[in-house]
Amino acid sequence: MQKLIKKHDKPKKIFPIGAKLVIIISVFSILSLGTLTFIVTVISTADVRLQAEYNNFTINRQAGFLTEESFKSVQSSVLFYLNMMEQVLFERDRNIERDFFNHNDNIVAIAYSSVLISNESFLLSSNINEQTIRNYMFSNVPSSAARRDTATFINASPSFRHLLICSVFLRGNETVKVLFSPDSLSDSFGTGPNTSFLVTNTGELLLHPDNELVLEGANFSSLPIVAFMQQEGGSSGMQISFIDESGIQYFGAFYSLNGTDTALITTIPYSVVFEAVRRTTLQNIFLTIAVLFLAILFIWFFSKTISNPARTLAAAALQVEGGKFDIELHPKSNDELGQLTISFSKMTRALNVFGRFTNKDIAVKAMLGTIKPGGLQKHATIFFSDIRNFTDKAESLTNVLGDKASSRIVSWLNEYFTQMIHCVENTNGVVDKFIGDAIMAHWGTASTAGSPQADAFNCIKAALMMRNALIKLNESRKKDDPENPEIHIGCGINTGLVTAGQLGSEQRMEYTVVGDPVNLASRTESMNKIMGTDILITENTWELVKDNIITEEMPKVSVKGKKKPVRLFALINIKGASGPKTLAELRKLLGIDLNDINKAVINADKKY
Repeated sequence: MQKLIKKHDKPKKIFPIGAKLVIIISVFSILSLGTLTFIVTVISTADVRLQAEYNNFTINRQAGFLTEESFKSVQSSVLFYLNMMEQVLFERDRNIERDFFNHNDNIVAIAYSSVLISNESFLLSSNINEQTIRNYMFSNVPSSAARRDTATFINASPSFRHLLICSVFLRGNETVKVLFSPDSLSDSFGTGPNTSFLVTNTGELLLHPDNELVLEGANFSSLPIVAFMQQEGGSSGMQISFIDESGIQYFGAFYSLNGTDTALITTIPYSVVFEAVRRTTLQNIFLTIAVLFLAILFIWFFSKTISNPARTLAAAALQVEGGKFDIELHPKSNDELGQLTISFSKMTRALNVFGRFTNKDIAVKAMLGTIKPGGLQKHATIFFSDIRNFTDKAESLTNVLGDKASSRIVSWLNEYFTQMIHCVENTNGVVDKFIGDAIMAHWGTASTAGSPQADAFNCIKAALMMRNALIKLNESRKKDDPENPEIHIGCGINTGLVTAGQLGSEQRMEYTVVGDPVNLASRTESMNKIMGTDILITENTWELVKDNIITEEMPKVSVKGKKKPVRLFALINIKGASGPKTLAELRKLLGIDLNDINKAVINADKKY
């Protein structure tokens, strides 16, 4: 049968989020100009990059060929001269030497065996002493530097404060050392935006547009392109992109000179290559900023209608996850989010009602997975309390109030339970259940203070808090008021190993504890009336907290299922706290009328 839906129960017409997204997407279409600018910039950058890499590579190859030919020319000239000297039986002819150096004025000196041939004209013009040349060639440059099929180059500039390179190579089995000037090459290394420089495979700088770097004996082994060159070994004609120590990015190409341990490197900064592209891009960006600003401003204000409600719902969901159900939300818009806010509020109200009929903390822990299904053994402290003469008080209320008695009894109990539950929860305990006017609670089960001693002491504190709360509650009542009688309770506390877990069926479950310590705690509570006390603890609990509390031992009790009588202690107070210090003072404070107490063993047959 179809149910009739009242007009006010029908869902209100909403403004769909999809419509909002359409508006946002429409506004974002303005960004197309920015996208077009980006695409043009990318394409232009790619073209400029390719051209720059090609130019840099070409310059590197040309400079490499030029340097390679220059080094080969020096080596060939020296070999030709030495061969010619062999033909005249190694007799030095000054005229031949001068003629050789006139045609090879960049060669400063040649050393082989113990012979040194120097360019006197160069030494004179450069103010270099021949002895200095001799010392350098035969002392500073080791013959072991020579390698077969490879010429080794050394930066000699720091030794003479003049741009000079020393080449070491083998002529047969003889080591030849040649000192020469690279002036003819260095002039071509610094032309245009590209910079070329010559390094050895160890990173030693031989030539650079900045002569001071060469004269100071700089080493470029830390430069990424040099490290890459060393890694690649004899590879030639390669190009990479790298960033130097100062954070500047470069295109770099290197060319390994054949038959040598050197390579020519050519670089150009990114900033130089892309300067024109950068200027054009900036112009396009400035042109689109105004449009983008208006679009972003519109989107920002419009997105508030979505983000704010969503943020509020997310925060409320976190509160619900944490166990706070009394949340009231009000929709800010007439769309899906507004409808969701209304539904969320209804859900929290339902959860809040549900939380009153079950242990909310346990439910939250189970939801979060802190409490797993099944039973676990726990070293817990169990607490039972009971209202003294509850049946008589209930009958008295019924006689006085008649039909209104039930409502008054519930109200009277709820006022009492509110105070007691507060004491349990404030000491990290768990209220297990209400058994009529009785309360069962435990510590060290669903959560723990860290040790059985700490959990037991928390239970002791809760019981004393309950005593003080009842004293204040009774003080606010009129003496012998039949409609609002005073409440006195008895409490029993025991500690031991229990089984804690979720018991029940798929339809209904509760978190509780079972075991002999639970039964003993219940029986301990029943002894209060006989012994004229309000809080009794067993020896198990007393052993854990005896150093912190004031107690008086009571007569031993024989309990069903226990071979030996059970030692019980009346809880007086916490050591150092204000209040009663003896059981007599406590009885006077609570108004307990002590009758004759049998000092013999008392049989306790109450079961739980």
